[in-house]
Amino acid sequence: MTDWTPETARAKEWFESLRNRICAEFEAIEREAGSDAAFEYTPWQREEEGNSDPGGGTQGLMKGKVFEKVGVNVSTVKGNFAPEFAATINGASADNPGFTATGISLVAHMANPHVPAVHMNTRFLTTQAAWFGGGADLNPPIPYEEDTADFHAAFRGACSAHNPTYYDRFKKWADDYFYIPHRGVHRGVGGIFYDHMECEDGQAFERNFQFTRDVGETFLGIFPKLVRRRMETDWNEADKQRQLDWRGRYAEFNLVYDRGTLFGLKTGGNVDAILMSLPPEATWS
Repeated sequence: MTDWTPETARAKEWFESLRNRICAEFEAIEREAGSDAAFEYTPWQREEEGNSDPGGGTQGLMKGKVFEKVGVNVSTVKGNFAPEFAATINGASADNPGFTATGISLVAHMANPHVPAVHMNTRFLTTQAAWFGGGADLNPPIPYEEDTADFHAAFRGACSAHNPTYYDRFKKWADDYFYIPHRGVHRGVGGIFYDHMECEDGQAFERNFQFTRDVGETFLGIFPKLVRRRMETDWNEADKQRQLDWRGRYAEFNLVYDRGTLFGLKTGGNVDAILMSLPPEATWS
């Protein structure tokens, strides 16, 4: 079994640096709107019986004038899956339940209904296997074709620089994954989603790590542009109600279907950090 400790440390460092730059950009947008809102960072430690170094993470949370609620979390944990859960994870089993996981997770719920909400996550996991996963998807209560096109174009460019098949594959994966079967609707207008990007050796790690970094850079390049484009758009009570109803659907997906939520809860993660994805206000009308 390959020792992925150095690679996990490199990935952790990257996720933390990306977090810092994203949070600085979001705070800059708040300043442009005349707000002094800033991220509050809360560290947490994981607990696992018999594990002297289970890891932990830091929850970053901001509530402002433009970003009604935005969470940017980084965690790095290691330990053993519960036997029944291990059987569901790539490269793990009841006999080999050990794992490490490091990643960044971001969800932004916006004050103005015309500004799209967004989700972004990238991660590196090891069991008996090692792989990257992640992606980003746009979740506008009031969709604009221009915003959707620009978001997809940015990720199409990032994917195409690595593999001509990536964008079509990962867009479809997002369309299939971010779907609410009991409602018969998609959670938003999509994006990309990928998982089990296997690292058979060091060369594969470098290749997949570079792609994952490009996903993060692409998000940082495109989403703030969309926020600035829409954040001063006038809205009315009908727009707000549409946003609140849509947030109800978002909450349903995250609580019923989202694998990241399940992974965090099953591995002893910080509950507040895991559930930061839920909107601050929603309705079921």
